[in-house]
Amino acid sequence: MEKVIMKEVKRQGELALPLILANFLIFTIQLMSVISVGHINHEKLAGASMAISIVNAIGFSVLMGVSSALDTLCGQSFGAKQHNMVGLHMQRAMIIIVLVSIPLAIILAFSGRILVLLDQDPDISMAAQTYIHYMIPSLFAYGLLQCIFKFLQAQNIVLPIMLSSGITALFHGVSCWTFTYKTSLGYRGAAVSVSAAYWFNLVLLMIYVGLSPLCKETWSGFSKEAFNGLIGFLKLGIPSTFMVCLQNWQFELLLILSGLLANPKLQTSLMSISQNISSLVYTIPIGVSAAVSTRVSNELGAENPRAAKLAILTAASTVITEGLIVGLAMIAGRNIWGHAYSNETQVVNAIASMMPWIALSHCIDGLQCVLLGTIRGCGRQKIGAFVCLCSYYMVGIPASILIGFVFNKKVKGLWIGNICAIVVQNVVLLVITVFTNWEEQVSSLLRICLFIRLKLNLNRDFFY
Repeated sequence: MEKVIMKEVKRQGELALPLILANFLIFTIQLMSVISVGHINHEKLAGASMAISIVNAIGFSVLMGVSSALDTLCGQSFGAKQHNMVGLHMQRAMIIIVLVSIPLAIILAFSGRILVLLDQDPDISMAAQTYIHYMIPSLFAYGLLQCIFKFLQAQNIVLPIMLSSGITALFHGVSCWTFTYKTSLGYRGAAVSVSAAYWFNLVLLMIYVGLSPLCKETWSGFSKEAFNGLIGFLKLGIPSTFMVCLQNWQFELLLILSGLLANPKLQTSLMSISQNISSLVYTIPIGVSAAVSTRVSNELGAENPRAAKLAILTAASTVITEGLIVGLAMIAGRNIWGHAYSNETQVVNAIASMMPWIALSHCIDGLQCVLLGTIRGCGRQKIGAFVCLCSYYMVGIPASILIGFVFNKKVKGLWIGNICAIVVQNVVLLVITVFTNWEEQVSSLLRICLFIRLKLNLNRDFFY
């Protein structure tokens, strides 16, 4: 048994470590841009920070949600050795991603006016809109990039993701400095560099998929069969989108609420930076989440329910240990973090007072991340979406408003409300996972795979 556990630890480590590093490197793209703006113009920092939050909420979250259906579809297809289906699923996701990106881009183009209607500071809102205009091209690249990530991840091909992310981070460092400091674009140049970085990364991975012998069985070029089954893909893609968006939108609501507090420029910057720091350390559990999602979907596809359960237990143990270590390190260095974002003493001190709460949320957030990864691996996104809805919007947001406004704890109170939501979500997801019949999950998967095969054959006969 010990050998089996160590083998699973090794498998997850080989998946998670490159993905953690890749997620961190991708995150630094937006991080470097925000830092650049903060050191150019403190007044524009709030606008740029809000802009990135809005793009993440309205744009990237939706696209990530759509592509998350591939965690289930590609992972289980690869585990069941239906290699041709892995590529077809990715192509369907890409078609939907492009179609969805068009209305999202239109909405983002008018985001500043929407923020003003939500009673946000007009100067911050219009600065955010200007920044967003230069980030709109990144929408299409980001969505397609997520599809390729999921496609490779399902096949346990993760080193190319890490390497391309590293090369892109270097490219972005140079382009961000050039566009921001050496052109007349100023803070807008930071947004231009973000868009350029995502397209650069997309091109790198497209070349890899087209040329790599490792993708030979799963990728044979674009096929008109990808246009069949789009509705079927959406049956999983829509709940996947809601599951991701409901979680991320809650953070954007907190950002909007912070803009309603006294001294909105300081409070908005503090909330945005707190979320930024949280997202930075969140790259660790999200890498483990991706690994467990892949392992669970692969093992269910291969009809190994016991191996799927072992993968979940291993991942949960990993993130709990990681959360304690990283959380304590964040508290120990609480007076250092603020200097990376601003030279203003008031901002630095405010961030230091927030760090214990950010650390606490990170300690408990890892388990939730793994449990949601398990949900994706099983294809139970409808359940995940419902749990996110109840925990964040029936518990988290009301608690944030109560503690932040009524008890006058400001941004700290808003964050404590978020912690309450995570606790509720952890408890519910843990109960669902413990009482899941994994043998029944395999049986359900076999029925779904059979249905997809029959449906594709019928569509192919009709098409021809």
